[in-house]
Amino acid sequence: MTSSSSSSQATKRFARTHPEGLRADALMEEDVAWSHEIDGERDGEQFDRSERAALRRVAGLSTELEDVTEVEYRQLRLERVVLVGVWTSGTVQDAENSLAELAALAETAGAMVLDGVIQRRDKPDAATYIGSGKADELRDIVLETGADTVICDGELSPGQLIHLEDIVKVKVIDRTALILDIFAQHAKSREGKAQVALAQMQYMLPRLRGWGQSLSRQMGGGSGGLATRGPGETKIETDRRRIREKMAKMRREIADMKTGREIKRQERRRNKVPSVAIAGYTNAGKSSLLNRLTGAGVLVENALFATLDPTVRRAETPSGRLYTLADTVGFVRHLPHHLVEAFRSTMEEVGDSDLILHVVDGSHPNPEEQLAAVREVIRDVGATDVPEIVVVNKADAADPLVLQRLLRVEKRSIAVSARTGRGIAELLALIDAELPRPSVEIEALVPYTHGKLVARAHSEGEVISEEHTAEGTLLKARVHEELAADLAPYVPAPAL
Repeated sequence: MTSSSSSSQATKRFARTHPEGLRADALMEEDVAWSHEIDGERDGEQFDRSERAALRRVAGLSTELEDVTEVEYRQLRLERVVLVGVWTSGTVQDAENSLAELAALAETAGAMVLDGVIQRRDKPDAATYIGSGKADELRDIVLETGADTVICDGELSPGQLIHLEDIVKVKVIDRTALILDIFAQHAKSREGKAQVALAQMQYMLPRLRGWGQSLSRQMGGGSGGLATRGPGETKIETDRRRIREKMAKMRREIADMKTGREIKRQERRRNKVPSVAIAGYTNAGKSSLLNRLTGAGVLVENALFATLDPTVRRAETPSGRLYTLADTVGFVRHLPHHLVEAFRSTMEEVGDSDLILHVVDGSHPNPEEQLAAVREVIRDVGATDVPEIVVVNKADAADPLVLQRLLRVEKRSIAVSARTGRGIAELLALIDAELPRPSVEIEALVPYTHGKLVARAHSEGEVISEEHTAEGTLLKARVHEELAADLAPYVPAPAL
């Protein structure tokens, strides 16, 4: 028998008499041979000490469709939504158009629309918006599609949101919250961000919910002794109070910004510069039209609410009259009243203008609805007395029969294409004809030493004729009363 076999037999005898001691020695010995008697009872695969201490991933527990290894994946993942609407009036085509617009809003906000359903009712259900039975059916659709959000085509009360979420077991938002989210993404200026934040807080205030400690009460209410007396505020009440304080602060900031905007408007009025406001439905082509008329270079994108911040640019009519052109916030059907109130200072550009260019998308399935929705907001901001020109945009992509119908129904209207330039020259001539004209017609011989008066006649009035003579500039123009008073000393005396 060899020495190795003798050593093995000795080891076996030692293992039988001292099993624990041999196991300890084997663990300390890195090159010890594997033994069935010693190692056979170990559970599972054996690792080095560092591998044994490391974290190991348990397969099959991830809730993502694929393993999340980078933060960027979460940022790129779109919310998967199901749309639901209540059809209370109108035709089925109207209801489908409304849901299609909601789908466009959802995609603009960064969601993936999986399905959309409509229910015919006299009025929305007070508890669950669509009724408990239809809510159960909606839950089945959510489970079938794998959606994580339900968007309702209407403004839901706090109770409706809670009850519907309890049934469908996913997040539920309404049309108002969706539009507010889009505005929050697209607001760029300080005033725009403040207006959106105010509207969001107004919407959020009655919809705060409390869980757990949010409903527990703080100690307080007494004179400060020991544990203090009285129940005090709950945390949710404290949150509401803080939101009200932030809203008050935000209103003060917006009022300060409104003062600056009002000063600019007063300066334009003082200089007798007419103003034209571009209003219209979102994505009707207002910014494209502004760029075409003035070369403003405003962002143009085929998306809802692509531009929120108003832009004012200087323009000139074919006859040489100066005026300002203001691009305003786009409107939408059922525009949340929170936004109308928050953006009131911006929308006052429409109310203070001398002429409104009401832009409507001629290629839309129902442009008449767009016109009605915009006019409702114009009425809310008190601009019903301002003259209006209906500009039917996207004439190159519109149905000719739709264009003929709109031009026939709307008496002061014109068809244009901001993309191709069709009808722009005719629109400029129409603006020149519709802008308010100076009230006084005057003829004056202005000395060359008072050339500023001639320049004012060109910028503030409408020059009919101009002739340079040896004594000065013989000017015939229509001007405002203030400039007419300044030119009065140079009016030639009537011939006897």
